[in-house]
Amino acid sequence: MAGLAAAVDLARAGHKAELVDGAAQAGGRCRSYHDPQLGRTIDNGNHLVLSGNRAVVDYLATIGASDRLSGPLHADFPFVDRRSGARWAVRINDGPVPWWIFRDGRRVPGTRAGDYLRLAGLLGGAATQTVGDRIDARGGVWDKLIEPVLLAVLNTAAASGSAGLSAAVLRETLGKGGRAMRPRIAEPTLAAAFVDPAVSWLEQQGTTLTLGRRLRGLRFAEDRVVALDFGSGEEPVAAEETVILAVPPWVAASLVPGLTVPDDFRAIVNAHFAYTPPPGVAPMIGVIGGTAEWIFSFADRISVTVSAADHLVDTDRADLAATFWADIAAIHGLPPTLPPWQIVKEKRATFAATPEQDAKRPPAATRWRNLFLAGDWTQTGLPATIEGALRSGETAARLARGARLG
Repeated sequence: MAGLAAAVDLARAGHKAELVDGAAQAGGRCRSYHDPQLGRTIDNGNHLVLSGNRAVVDYLATIGASDRLSGPLHADFPFVDRRSGARWAVRINDGPVPWWIFRDGRRVPGTRAGDYLRLAGLLGGAATQTVGDRIDARGGVWDKLIEPVLLAVLNTAAASGSAGLSAAVLRETLGKGGRAMRPRIAEPTLAAAFVDPAVSWLEQQGTTLTLGRRLRGLRFAEDRVVALDFGSGEEPVAAEETVILAVPPWVAASLVPGLTVPDDFRAIVNAHFAYTPPPGVAPMIGVIGGTAEWIFSFADRISVTVSAADHLVDTDRADLAATFWADIAAIHGLPPTLPPWQIVKEKRATFAATPEQDAKRPPAATRWRNLFLAGDWTQTGLPATIEGALRSGETAARLARGARLG
């Protein structure tokens, strides 16, 4: 997504660009594919964005895909406790003044307004501090709202996650009220919302896209990248050209001398089931006390996402499918018979959003005046999310435009 965002930004500004992707499809980890085992098109993972994600809104508007996200009219987040069967919904009011925390039926049952006001402790402190250093990681608000939400956002155990990254997310979403917190899910797939319209739009703007061509090396001379190597000989980089490198951090580190990047990663496990959900099932529900953490219901399938899933990533796939379906069946009142399923594991889905790893994220600019970095692992000020990836692409493109003009 970082590479696509950079190309879109450059094309929007009237610059000619060439986009080269080492994979067989654009979009990186944000991809969809037809799964023959299910007979359906599925996403490699379930990616949730929020209505206040500025870069997402701008990107989709540019490529003509603003209608590809669906979600509720208000910031309502349903939850269920797998153990007790208790259900509730956190219902955040639209405006920035959080009067919802004073209303029963809008906050977590058994909590008080003061429990939420303590979250303000996240908004200060040093860059080296964790969430657990800043607030008390206990109690009903933590267990039934903050921990599951931060776990999904950071893809890292919430208490050990970066307080700074968590605060940045809270300022841009919860701090702006429900209008910025409305959950949005790509419909019908991630590719249909974020990738395919971008590729079509870029082609219309004259951007060249080449797939399946992996960058093998860069050659540097003085303060510039002077050649690219895709495995069949060096290709010179003209004096007026710039290069944006939008690859995983471990690949960037192998290509760019002396580059420091995050080197600790967390897994995500997703499950997809070929089962049409019955009417009235919540499009998304958070699960407390189950193996599944979030259950997503689409028109033709039900999917599960588990973040920071290193504890599950080596579990037998069939065992995972059976365990996840048991959660789904119990929560949605469905038959226990396991439908056709698919498990998708991403062992290095994101960098660990800890203070230590956040400090290793490099800026977009490098010591070479025509080389810039993009990726959710660069220093965006946000965790590794679609919003962060898109912003990184924008930043790299802006720097590249400046380098050309300068």
